[in-house]
Amino acid sequence: MSRFIEIVEVGARDGLQNEKAILEVAEKVELITRLEAAGARRQEVVSFVNAKRVPQMAGAEEIMAALPADPTRSRIGLVLNERGWDRCVAANCDEANVVVCATDSFGIRNQGASAAEQVTAAAAIAARQKAEGGPPISITISVAFGCPFEGEVPEERVVDIARAVAGMGVAELALADTIGAADPWLVRRRIEAVRKVAPDIKLRLHFHDTRNTGLANAFAGVEAGVDVLDASVGGLGGCPFAPAATGNIGTEDLVYMLERAGFETGYDLGRLIETAKWAGERIGKAPASSLTRAGVFPPAAA
Repeated sequence: MSRFIEIVEVGARDGLQNEKAILEVAEKVELITRLEAAGARRQEVVSFVNAKRVPQMAGAEEIMAALPADPTRSRIGLVLNERGWDRCVAANCDEANVVVCATDSFGIRNQGASAAEQVTAAAAIAARQKAEGGPPISITISVAFGCPFEGEVPEERVVDIARAVAGMGVAELALADTIGAADPWLVRRRIEAVRKVAPDIKLRLHFHDTRNTGLANAFAGVEAGVDVLDASVGGLGGCPFAPAATGNIGTEDLVYMLERAGFETGYDLGRLIETAKWAGERIGKAPASSLTRAGVFPPAAA
């Protein structure tokens, strides 16, 4: 099995945004650099949000300015609105990831806007990108499998947003399990439903491991034909506006599972484990990923 699975590393953004410890710009740059040395080709490295609301994400422009240009890497900036888009363009990000929440309750708490207002904002950003230029855009539908405030998210709501996104002409659409509520069977059904209304757009999946189903959900996505998955080194992560939301699936755990099965990822497991431990030391918290505790198998593979 030589199919390549692209893993988008989100540790420097999603991995840090919910931690009590706030890293300095230089530490964030070192984390990003270490992850690139471990094989990360696409990384979500900064978030263009209000630093007063999410102080862990301060210094986005400084981080981008400190990263040397590299045509073989793509540094992604998270964008919530047109102001964020302007900052993303000015900072010379290689990609913009625009977030649209599937529910009003989460959207208002997370972004100060309803789901419909966020779809309108995403469409405006996509139109500006076509008219004015700027980095390629992906759109992430957050809480696509469950909302901490509204509970189950109806399939038709996610499908309606996906249909709207398909009309924007963006490069990629991600379905995010922001609070780790999904199961593998739901993942398959949601992928099938979205593909019916957005058959030509590349799909990406973003799973949190809050309820210990993250890797199973990733497996279901790969089995359903999705070739792009988000993950966070050490299993770091969480959302400051989602109660009890814990980390993303660990990059090293996902790489181990996939490469053990014969898939290709382009990552170096030994370096990922080292980086997870390094990051844990910086934030004063042991990595949640299993591989940092158990190591690779066979042991010589490290």
